[in-house]
Amino acid sequence: MDRFKYLIVGGGVAGVTAAEMIRERDLEGSVGLVNDEPYTLYSRVMLSKPNFFLEKIPFEKVWLKGTEWYQKNNISFIGGKRAVGLDAVNKVLSLADGAKLGYEKLLLATGVCARRWNVPGADKRGVFHLRTLEDGKSIIKAIKSVKRAATVGGGFISFEMADMLKLAGLDVAVVIREAYFWEPILNEVSGLMVEKAMTGGGVRIVKNAEVREVAGGETAEAIVLKNGTKIPCEMIVCGIGVVCPNDWLQSSGIKTAHGILTNEYLETSLPDVWAAGDAAEYKDLILEETVQMGNWVSAHEQGRIAAQNMVASTGAAGLAKEPFRFVSFYTTQGFGIAIAFVGDTRPGPDRIVIERGSPKINSYGQIIIVGKELVGATLINRSQELTEIAKLIQNNVDVSTKRKELSDPNFDLKLLL
Repeated sequence: MDRFKYLIVGGGVAGVTAAEMIRERDLEGSVGLVNDEPYTLYSRVMLSKPNFFLEKIPFEKVWLKGTEWYQKNNISFIGGKRAVGLDAVNKVLSLADGAKLGYEKLLLATGVCARRWNVPGADKRGVFHLRTLEDGKSIIKAIKSVKRAATVGGGFISFEMADMLKLAGLDVAVVIREAYFWEPILNEVSGLMVEKAMTGGGVRIVKNAEVREVAGGETAEAIVLKNGTKIPCEMIVCGIGVVCPNDWLQSSGIKTAHGILTNEYLETSLPDVWAAGDAAEYKDLILEETVQMGNWVSAHEQGRIAAQNMVASTGAAGLAKEPFRFVSFYTTQGFGIAIAFVGDTRPGPDRIVIERGSPKINSYGQIIIVGKELVGATLINRSQELTEIAKLIQNNVDVSTKRKELSDPNFDLKLLL
């Protein structure tokens, strides 16, 4: 059985960043990285960008690390292998092929999986999810041979895929269960602004709709709604959220909720086991609650912090534990509109929402306050304010007497810092 001083499960940005940071801090300790995909690190961000799907940039641009990087840094890349069991007492990780790996320090950076669509017919050819490189390659191939497409879901995947499919020259319909796009994260004003941009770009949006089945033979031919409406399409991209595949960890005794629970140092309930990236549900020192933030920039920073704390736990000279303290953000654009989410944008009864700007000027934001502090914001065509808002959240600035300024779209937020 191979044993590693540091073993990482997950080959995405959190896991690879952790491996890189560990090697910088410990030149000799053995590092193993297990990835259920056979691929070295690639950009998941690029998977939802039109230039990639429309093949306007070389496919090779998707790669962020090649095999030579792992070899150069003496990191054992164990690709195409799935972890299926964890014995935390004996510090042994079991793989699906029967292999076992020992560890001294373990990082779980397993990410999340696309939520599977379970309507009748969802297993037909022409129905896609987007999470992995193989998913992306399948969609790139499919758009070359179809004329009509549909997306299901009212979030990032559906928005970005609808934009890409439209740019590819397809007729596109978007099916959502909600009353408006991105409900409830966006308010109705924001959601309708997004919808206006999408419909202006030639997309049909079907709201308050649930899918009864996917019609067709072996290949999808149409979506049939519960009210009997049929939407012809030869291709369907489903974006209905994500799930954390944590069942394989249950016998280890690790504490989980939606994700793998950690403290502010990304330590799990098991000794010498950390979690990072989309799978980690961590104690947020800024928001003072337990949250799970699934995006690239947050995963990268968590990988760095987890690595620091893993090496520090070995007693390495000059290293101390460091808490994860970071304001997460996500930006996207399409149909001529730019959208940004920063901090904690979840709706709730304890939250005060201040409107900033107006649809009339095609520039609008929601500033979210809990108590005296700003905790999050959604911004439409106001992405230039993301940095200032993140700093206000990061520094726990008291904005309780600044609501007038926050609601003034012309007020310079830098003056509040």
